[in-house]
Amino acid sequence: MKTPQIQDFQNHQARVTRRELFGKSATGLGVAALASLLNKDALQAASPSAIVGNGQPPLPGLPHHLPTAKRVVVLWQGGGPSHVDLFDDKPTMAEYAGKDIPDSVRGTTRLSTMSSGYAKWPCLPAIKPFETYGKCGMRLSSMLPNVGSIADDITLIRSMYTEAVNHAPGVTFFLTGAQVPGRPSMGAWLSYGLGSETDNLPTFVVMTSSDRGKTCGQLFFDYYWGSGFLPSRYQGVRFRNTGDPVPYLANPSGVSRESRRAMLDDLAAMNQIHLQQYADPEIETRIAQYEMAYRMQTSVPDLLDFSNESAATIERYGTDALNKGTFANNCLIARRLLERGVRFVQLMHAGWDQHNNLYTQLAEQCKDTEVPAAALVKDLKERGMLEDTLVIWAAEFGRTPFGQGDPNKPNGRDHFGKAFSWWMAGGGVQGGHVVGSTDEFGWNITEKPVHVHDIQATIMHLCGIDHERLTFRYQGRQFRLTDVHGNVVRDLLKHPQTN
Repeated sequence: MKTPQIQDFQNHQARVTRRELFGKSATGLGVAALASLLNKDALQAASPSAIVGNGQPPLPGLPHHLPTAKRVVVLWQGGGPSHVDLFDDKPTMAEYAGKDIPDSVRGTTRLSTMSSGYAKWPCLPAIKPFETYGKCGMRLSSMLPNVGSIADDITLIRSMYTEAVNHAPGVTFFLTGAQVPGRPSMGAWLSYGLGSETDNLPTFVVMTSSDRGKTCGQLFFDYYWGSGFLPSRYQGVRFRNTGDPVPYLANPSGVSRESRRAMLDDLAAMNQIHLQQYADPEIETRIAQYEMAYRMQTSVPDLLDFSNESAATIERYGTDALNKGTFANNCLIARRLLERGVRFVQLMHAGWDQHNNLYTQLAEQCKDTEVPAAALVKDLKERGMLEDTLVIWAAEFGRTPFGQGDPNKPNGRDHFGKAFSWWMAGGGVQGGHVVGSTDEFGWNITEKPVHVHDIQATIMHLCGIDHERLTFRYQGRQFRLTDVHGNVVRDLLKHPQTN
């Protein structure tokens, strides 16, 4: 039954002006096209219940092939972890300690302005010894014993490279496919293409954390999880690390859940009329987000109620597992989000920018992050979720093989994009496997280079998407996450010959 307010609104809409008549005629085909695109019943009924279903379906024709990853979690390590200290064992560097890395190795490598003018390039070997882990015999730093305990479940990529030499462009490059802000983030692309599996939580959730001492100055810009030129409903929803995780979810004092429902019903009906008239996807976004916020009033408290987690599980994630805003707490929440149908979880942690505190802060970063990262992989595996959940441990670049600071006593490393390391697990990725290699200084890639666009293409492939076919037309051209680049790295895949 229509309320008097809705009836008055519709009566007003019935008085069509000449301008509105031509406007409605022009947008009629657009409305039909939008209805087809969204594959929703929202445009055929004014009732808000028409837009409440069991998630949002994918675009027609997607997935392009059978996915091996239904969910993705990115463990972003902002600042640039040192590959030569953590992942790429280079015994030769110890022999060259303090000596200049040869010109023949350095070549014309692009460096940041902090070190590009150096006169000396003192080789700085790994600050801690490496050890052998797992049945696969993977060599990792002794500062990563917990990552070592999952060595047989991960693929270690030692041949990543990027053109970026500074933080924000490097982060933006991986997450959006361009160093300049403005394009949709990876999570937005996947949400747009593959839809959602739940109506009770966002498809794409972001959480942030930083090192205990706040030594890393990188900021978390909204465009790292933005929707760019895609409709804004596909942007990531950031859960705050202080106060309420999502602001304004609670009803104001004196407003019951029933009255909030009635208000949203009327508001949705009015927005629905506007949507039919103008076919603006932002109106559809507004309707969907109001409904999502209403359902999150119950789903978020349930998400953050850890009373049903065993003591062993909490202990596995480390001493900070229940400390709000920590990387450990975010990893635990991430697993619970994935269990509840969230497709893409992006954890962003800052603290790896060791320009002048390598000998103290690198070990602290490892303590803060490697325990919960390994715990997440183990937890997913025990619950039978790792097989179709892709875990990505990533950063914008690595660190220089030469020392930064006083050349006679360097105490840090600068940014380095020519070679660095990532690891991935689950979701169709091989376990106990290493991709690529570098020279004896960890400077130049000698085997199987993997560019940022290549890894983006591979992630999309694992999710069932041909990265060249998922596009969106904007300003006269078709855009995609990988721009006009990228090749699937089949050496990463558990079944490289399929699809």
